Amino acid sequence: MSIWEVILAFVVVVLMLVALLANVLVLMCFLYSADIRKQVPGLFILNLTFCNLLMTVSSMPLTLAGIIYKRQPGGDQICHIVGFLETFLTTNSMLSMAALSIDRWIAVVFPLSYHSKMRYRDAALILSYTWLHSVSFPIVAASLSWVGFHHLYASCTLYNKRPEDRTQFVIFTGVFHTLSFLLSLIVLCFTYLKVLKVARFHCKRIDVITMQTLVLLVDIHPSVRERCLEEQRRRRQRATKKISTFIGTFILCFAPYVITRLVELSSVVHISSHWGIISKCLAYSKVVSDPFVYSLLRNQYKKTWKDIINKILKRSSINSSALTSESHNRNMLQLNE
Repeated sequence: MSIWEVILAFVVVVLMLVALLANVLVLMCFLYSADIRKQVPGLFILNLTFCNLLMTVSSMPLTLAGIIYKRQPGGDQICHIVGFLETFLTTNSMLSMAALSIDRWIAVVFPLSYHSKMRYRDAALILSYTWLHSVSFPIVAASLSWVGFHHLYASCTLYNKRPEDRTQFVIFTGVFHTLSFLLSLIVLCFTYLKVLKVARFHCKRIDVITMQTLVLLVDIHPSVRERCLEEQRRRRQRATKKISTFIGTFILCFAPYVITRLVELSSVVHISSHWGIISKCLAYSKVVSDPFVYSLLRNQYKKTWKDIINKILKRSSINSSALTSESHNRNMLQLNE
């Protein structure tokens, strides 16, 4: 193995470990907190977490083996199953992010009618569509034998080995990425920019009230005035940062891989195998970032996983003290004897 391959293998291992830990923690929070389970977005986050976990334990280990051994890991049947799952899970996770953005858009733009527009039944219908949409493409690819080990990405994914099917495969790949990546990106941009517009409008209203209050309070201390103005600036930046994170991570992680897949269809451009694996690792990094972007950094999830950790530590502390007490009693009995 070259130094580049060692580095890429190490990166995949780190991504696997962090993705597994973070997504398991999200799943634990969902199971532990009744409040999270009651919320409609929790269904979309649960579906996204399920896709991320399955991707972590199925596709990523085979990519690691492909980097190390430079050939297809396992037999054709295993590779076909993993390639099918990889196509399904990637599409499903993209559509789940789009569903989360739609939920936020309805909650912010139509707050009074949110509970009537986004119920559990509506969320279940959206999830049913995402599953139907996501499974249709790998079914077509598998039926046409367009799933296999691709040396450029060192992974089991969409791959056409027959030159006579090149035109059909090009059309299929273009349609697939248009209705998965591009459609999700358009939904994300539309919904979150609408959310940002409403957030800025509310910030302006709050800023006007704040400035009027500061003008009326003539005797207010300069430090208090400065803190109010600082909070005003943070409030304006907060919504922009969050929405930039949602859209930015989606583009940064998926766009290089999708563009590489489309450029690869042209026989004119040569793509390095190192870049192919790097673009694949960037796509895998979305599995790592999703738990933090959509769940673990939110206050409700922070409180939940802190409660879980405290409960585990408290229980181990109680068990430890009980064992210490029992050991002390045994020692006293032996001394008395």
